[in-house]
Amino acid sequence: QVQLAESGGGLVQPGGSLTLSCAASGSTAGINAMGWYRQAPGKQRELVATISSGTNTNYADSVKGRFTISRDVAKNTVALQMNSLKPEDTAVYYCYMRRFWRDVWGRGTQVTVSS
Repeated sequence: QVQLAESGGGLVQPGGSLTLSCAASGSTAGINAMGWYRQAPGKQRELVATISSGTNTNYADSVKGRFTISRDVAKNTVALQMNSLKPEDTAVYYCYMRRFWRDVWGRGTQVTVSS
């Protein structure tokens, strides 16, 4: 079993920045992709950004140019640097990792962008 722990969420003003971090623990062998998803109240969970073991990245159009995803393969951690935050970025952000063929999710961290 692998567990994911997110941190770094909080309240920020529009235009501000936050960095989310996620660390995997337990049976971490076989992790080949990492990423972040988010879910706003009343909405479906949506992809924010992913990064493969080969460092290829994929961003949602709504965050491209503002968010940057990175990973530390050796430590099995993934981070999301969020700049120029907008109120519509408000959501619970979930860490995601793919281990072998299975998707693993963190419990989520709240990001609130409000003036």
